[in-house]
Amino acid sequence: MAGAVAPKRQDTRKFFENLSGAGKSIGVLTSGGDAQGMNAAVRAVVRMGIYVGAKVYFIHEGYQGMVDGGDNIKEATWESVSSMLQVGGTVIGSARCKEFRTHEGRLKAAHNLVERGITNLCVIGGDGSLTGANLFREEWSGLLDELVQQGLISEEAARTNSVLHIVGMVGSIDNDFCGTDMTIGTDSALHRIIEVVDAIMTTAQSHQRTFVLEVMGRHCGYLALVSALACGADWVFFPEMPPEDGWEDNMCQKLSENRADKKRLNIIIVAEGAIDCHNKAITPDYIKELVVRCLGFDTRVTILGHVQRGGTPSAFDRILASRMGVEAVLALLEASASTPACVVSLVGNQAVRLPLMECVQMVRVCVYMLERQRSQKRRLHTQTEPGSQILTCSSFNVAVLNVGAPAAGMNAAVRSAVRVGITEGHKMFAVNDGFEGFYKGQIKEIKWGDVGGWTGQGGSLLGTKRTLPGKHLDKIAEQIRIHNISALLVIGGFEAYVGLLELSAARDKYNEFCVPMVMVPATVSNNIPGSDLSIGSDTALNAITDTCDRIKQSASGTKRRVFIIETMGGYCGYLATVGGLAAGADTVYIYEEPFDIRDLQANVEHLTQKMKTSIQRGLVLRNENCNENFTTDFVYQLYTEEGRGVFDCRKNILGHMQQGGAPSPFDRNFGTKVAAKAIQWITRTLKDSYKGGRVFANSEDTACLLGMRRRAMVFQPVAQLRDETDFVHRIPKEQWWLKLRPLMKILAKYKTSYDVSDSGQLEHVTRVRPKETNTSSTI
Repeated sequence: MAGAVAPKRQDTRKFFENLSGAGKSIGVLTSGGDAQGMNAAVRAVVRMGIYVGAKVYFIHEGYQGMVDGGDNIKEATWESVSSMLQVGGTVIGSARCKEFRTHEGRLKAAHNLVERGITNLCVIGGDGSLTGANLFREEWSGLLDELVQQGLISEEAARTNSVLHIVGMVGSIDNDFCGTDMTIGTDSALHRIIEVVDAIMTTAQSHQRTFVLEVMGRHCGYLALVSALACGADWVFFPEMPPEDGWEDNMCQKLSENRADKKRLNIIIVAEGAIDCHNKAITPDYIKELVVRCLGFDTRVTILGHVQRGGTPSAFDRILASRMGVEAVLALLEASASTPACVVSLVGNQAVRLPLMECVQMVRVCVYMLERQRSQKRRLHTQTEPGSQILTCSSFNVAVLNVGAPAAGMNAAVRSAVRVGITEGHKMFAVNDGFEGFYKGQIKEIKWGDVGGWTGQGGSLLGTKRTLPGKHLDKIAEQIRIHNISALLVIGGFEAYVGLLELSAARDKYNEFCVPMVMVPATVSNNIPGSDLSIGSDTALNAITDTCDRIKQSASGTKRRVFIIETMGGYCGYLATVGGLAAGADTVYIYEEPFDIRDLQANVEHLTQKMKTSIQRGLVLRNENCNENFTTDFVYQLYTEEGRGVFDCRKNILGHMQQGGAPSPFDRNFGTKVAAKAIQWITRTLKDSYKGGRVFANSEDTACLLGMRRRAMVFQPVAQLRDETDFVHRIPKEQWWLKLRPLMKILAKYKTSYDVSDSGQLEHVTRVRPKETNTSSTI
């Protein structure tokens, strides 16, 4: 792997080289319902386990395979998990097992594990599967005693295998497990739902139809609620918040008003477990009959069913599962006899370990999950016109503009900002073409209906330019004065950040800039200081991952081939690195990790050795500005020459396709959430700074950037972020995702150091979480 850099500050950081898996055996199984991304988790467990010197075993068909033993439990090799990253479902199989629920079944399973020396289990499944694993662990000592008494194992074998360690990973498309913000498979299921809704919208608009869609979620309404937000649905039903009496009239009135406003389609999302306040089921057929009877609308029902479980996993699920799989192996290596069974979870942008049974016991009544559902329900006011809303403040004029290159999800953010702003009593103004349009006076009021249908639109419907405001401050100040603008929301990339710095620095000269100003990061490059994630980067990652999947598939049945792929990102290697992790790249070249010709030669040799095994494809990603001399053509020619006789090469420059297309569900909802939070911050700051009949805000904390940092959404003064920025290369000086590069190298069979300072701390699910924790988090 290119340019390995010696880790710094080793005295304050912990590296996993001190953890050895020698002499240990790890079993990995998938159980319960399948979920996209399970294979990525299995792959990570196998490769990390082999990397640390442990033996890793596939347990096929879940607990049934553990009970049956024989060929169901096979040792895994590095090559046996090749090409499974992009496959949906679970290739090692999953099955419901009644026998494992009995004592006799668990006794058989224990015997099969002891025969192979397996005392470490990675279980990927839902709460039922994980509960079964914990019961198995609690009974383990007694099961071994029985096996000794029956003469099936020796006392020595019982002593050697005296402790069973369990680590769980939650694979469930419903996102119904307490203690984690996202479960493996949820994001991919949302992709399937949104693909269907986007397709249905075209036919619904053609015929002025109402569509009622049933999505999965017998006990958890996450998929219904988040997909409703992502597609701008008119109404949503889910089990956690049953509608009150009279909902039928309210819904029909809403649909009728929308149709009167020239809206040609209506979308209603129903979770399969939706109920009313009397515990009566709300079915799609009932809703259809109601709409037809009361309104006479042409109405259709679509039940998505197992489509939601199908297809290839999204980039988010591959990265999440890979991170969790590696973390699970680390947890097993660090476990002692007194360590409780744990589950690897995601909180914000950080992997954490939580006691398994604490999570399971709180699944049904988890306070955090209920708070999350209620929080998201409150966000539904972006779907409902403000006729019945209570205005929370006096009316102010708030301007919204997009700055920099277009990014998928910008339109969802603008829509959310406009509707939340109107709900809070503001008059919203749209600025076309960024700061350039600002100084030219391209400003007009934007109303509720003007942003209808924006959520699923790619690019920037407001228009966006890279122009900075510095040379036009007087004209921009004049436009702020003409339109009486009291606050600014800037949605964009690095130019938006620099522009906000310029505006806030000019406050001493222009009183017009003494208003609350907040920026929401939106750029595919994800290169904004102060935020781990930016709107648009998830869509770009999916574009890279999908393209890599297709490129690799093009080599099926051909001779051995290596693909050289160039990604966007300027000097920021985020897209290349995280895209490489999601696509299963062998090598990724980025600016942040310098490399030379010796590294290139070592990488070619590594691929040459790999191609002499059963693996037939290689993938090399190169960030566009990683090195001005080692261009994509140079790397392609080098690999072609050095690989002659072993493999041939192809190259592909992805270009602006990474910026285009419909936004992913993550970007739609991330944009919706952060823009809503930004407007709420503006409302609070306007109240605090309104004195003497005018708004005056000139302190550092009234010009902020809203970003996700580890576990929380944080408002940070842009002036304080200046020292964290490399303005020459347009990147933050410290970037969290660089910690993922060793993980990517390990999964590609390179020797490297892996910082595990953030790992190994078992927490409790009842711990008070940060107030601004991002509940629809990602990488």
